[in-house]
Amino acid sequence: MAAPPKPEEISHPPMDQLQGLEYCIDSNPSWGEAIALGFQHYILALGTAVMIPSFLVPLMGGTDDDKVRVVQTLLFVGGINTLLQTLFGTRLPTVIGGSWAFMVPIISIIHDSSLQRIPDPHVRFLNTMRAIQGALIVASSVQIILGYSQLWAICSRFFSPLGMVPVISLVGFGLFDRGFPVVGRCVEIGIPMFILFVAFSQYLKHFQTKQIPVLERFALLISVTVIWAYAHLLTASGAYKHHPELTQRNCRTDKANLISSAPWIKIPYPLQWGAPTFDAGHAFGMMAAVLVSLIESTGAYKAASRLASATPPPAHVLSRGIGWQGIGILLDGMFGTATGSTVSVENIGLLGSTRVGSRRVIQISAGFMIFFSILGKFGALFASIPFTIFAAVYCVMFGLVASVGLSFLQFTNMNSMRNLFITGVSLFLGLSIPEYFREYTAAALHGPAHTKAGWFNDLLNTIFLSSPTVALMVAVFLDNTLDYKDSAIDRGMPWWAKFRTFKGDSRNEEFYTLPFNLNRFFPPS
Repeated sequence: MAAPPKPEEISHPPMDQLQGLEYCIDSNPSWGEAIALGFQHYILALGTAVMIPSFLVPLMGGTDDDKVRVVQTLLFVGGINTLLQTLFGTRLPTVIGGSWAFMVPIISIIHDSSLQRIPDPHVRFLNTMRAIQGALIVASSVQIILGYSQLWAICSRFFSPLGMVPVISLVGFGLFDRGFPVVGRCVEIGIPMFILFVAFSQYLKHFQTKQIPVLERFALLISVTVIWAYAHLLTASGAYKHHPELTQRNCRTDKANLISSAPWIKIPYPLQWGAPTFDAGHAFGMMAAVLVSLIESTGAYKAASRLASATPPPAHVLSRGIGWQGIGILLDGMFGTATGSTVSVENIGLLGSTRVGSRRVIQISAGFMIFFSILGKFGALFASIPFTIFAAVYCVMFGLVASVGLSFLQFTNMNSMRNLFITGVSLFLGLSIPEYFREYTAAALHGPAHTKAGWFNDLLNTIFLSSPTVALMVAVFLDNTLDYKDSAIDRGMPWWAKFRTFKGDSRNEEFYTLPFNLNRFFPPS
């Protein structure tokens, strides 16, 4: 009779760093491979960079030419922000891109009666853009102050592994309406894309050429190329000739009107739309979005550290990253990207699916973002990939980031009723409250907060539309008020403690020290 299994054969001990990655944060693939991987991250970042201006610019009264310029500016500033964040910020391999969190205040600026009264659409576009820029410039101070003053580091004392699980998970799960609902708009492209991507990245990952698992590493590039060509074939053969306008827009490869509108070479520059205008109400509404972006990024950085096989970022490193992100939003406001920036969740997922968490790869992708935003026509070619293709990949990427959040449960005691209560309630409310706000807004065309004070409405509607923000409020409140004195071990605090300070763990130095010997001037706390 076989001996009964030993306890260590059944259970899985918790691990500080995620195992099974080919390259961690500071180990680099060969240059050729790194450049190809960087290009892959650039292609993935294009999804959001094109979707946000495609949605906003027509509402602002802009033309296709304006849309292309905003896409280029968003990519250009995204590239600069990514470089700043990977060099001087948290130094984690995170791409910084446009954020959906800013939609509520931006749309309320677009619908401002003083702007709506302008008869000429182009003048209205420029004036709206300047109003958005002014609001972003003022609001960016929230992250700059909270980050550089180390106030956010002090706040993060109240975060435990248990409290962070719902936040990180909902950074991924909270974006569920960007996944299959968009795939469903053009099923004949979306579903084959999803199947191909999963097949290449998971089932065929052992297929190797010259010791490189090509299909796993470049699953995104290969499947996008195949499906894009297939979508082009469908378009050219007239498969969508008699279909409704919405289907055509989601399925056809020639509906983006980007390539024809794009200039050959154009360098975005600050104040290119004119001098920003400032309005207190707009700025207050935007501050709520900056706060939401700060919370979503905190969750995203913790997920990125895990998928880069690093230790969780110490409090002051996280705070430093938030400070740089504030500078990023200031740059968004200066250049006029039409939205603020935050960590790109899909690119964190790609770290996991390629199993390459190298910082250099992300810096190369930032180079691609800057390069192709200046060379307009080439950038526009890649930017005309149908959104459905991106949405199919998001189904995998957002799910991966969410599961990284769930993996923090290994440091907590999930046999404790208290922990089950906190995790369940905060996950559920984090999905349920924003869904209520979304449904209400879709039906009534304004959010549940609908008072005379526009800035107050924007503040509430922005905060409660963000899943990670709701989850953070619920989880951190419950975690720090429900018999917290006796439950430090259950919450995972002893494990977290050594990563709180820079000196707490020797690996922190390896992962988070500033380049060019800058730590002499900014000694870690």
